[in-house]
Amino acid sequence: MTQRFEKFTLRFLLVLGLIMFINLIKKPPTKDWLLIFLFKGFISSILDKIIVTKNKIVYPVKLFKSFDISFIFDYLLFPVVCVYYNQVTKTSSFFWIVIKIFYFSVPMTLLEYFFEKRTNLIKFKRGWNIYHSFITVNVTFLISRAFIAVVRNADNTKVGSNG
Repeated sequence: MTQRFEKFTLRFLLVLGLIMFINLIKKPPTKDWLLIFLFKGFISSILDKIIVTKNKIVYPVKLFKSFDISFIFDYLLFPVVCVYYNQVTKTSSFFWIVIKIFYFSVPMTLLEYFFEKRTNLIKFKRGWNIYHSFITVNVTFLISRAFIAVVRNADNTKVGSNG
């Protein structure tokens, strides 16, 4: 595939991510979704920076050349998908929280696998593979879900003790 196709793909993903972001913050509680979005972007960018610095992943074609990480994925797409995951699991039991991860992580991993094999958007190097990505996606989904559960619990405890 050509670099032109890859740039088009990145622009498409950017626009898609922005549309998805606007759509997701319309659903209450907006503060929770924005908190998850920012938390996930923070976690994703740190992990990606570590992985890129250790030369396990490279992004040969980028929309924003000043970043060595995948800016669109780390700061937009992954956080947006994580918010959707948190919306779907908001009232779920732990069992369903874990099961529903796969509704999101499997398609994401398959898409990443396609991009790694068929484009220059991402290249795995030195011991990194699709299984590492799959595990990382699942673990970070669980971390973000646990984070918002702790925040909600702390908020409810605070309200309960003052009321």
